[in-house]
Amino acid sequence: MTVRSAGILLYRRDTESRLEVWIAHMGGPFWARKDTHAWSIPKGEYLEAEDPLVAALREFVEEMGTPAPSADYLQLGTFRQPSGKLITAFAAEADFQPGQIVSNTFSLEWPKGSGVVQNYPEIDDAKWFPEAEARTKLVKGQLPILDALIEHLGERDGERDGEPNARPK
Repeated sequence: MTVRSAGILLYRRDTESRLEVWIAHMGGPFWARKDTHAWSIPKGEYLEAEDPLVAALREFVEEMGTPAPSADYLQLGTFRQPSGKLITAFAAEADFQPGQIVSNTFSLEWPKGSGVVQNYPEIDDAKWFPEAEARTKLVKGQLPILDALIEHLGERDGERDGEPNARPK
């Protein structure tokens, strides 16, 4: 059975109209000291019969501790991860400013084999990053989601169509 997740990639423009995306640092001891390729779009698993957007909105609340902004969500596509998991990603433009991140938690024996089970947040940080920086932060399997957003927006590296170095549609 294929594991399915649904998630949301929020985007906005900075003061110089450059693209920024909202991504989250994964929690738990495995990711604690990692930064490069240790961030993800807010997402979570859903059942095949469930509507992916409904699942993505639910998972956003669970990971951020606040509802996703009211917006027109565009489905970017479904992306196969190296693990085989499928992520259905949605995007929306919003200037999201949630304050404190309050993620749900999971239980894990750590260190493995110690018999000590602790609770860890699924997400321990989330923030806006410029596109170029987000490329170094996102787990590699999710880079195609960022590429799909850029393709949809018809831009590259913050350049819009009609400006120098813009990617043609």
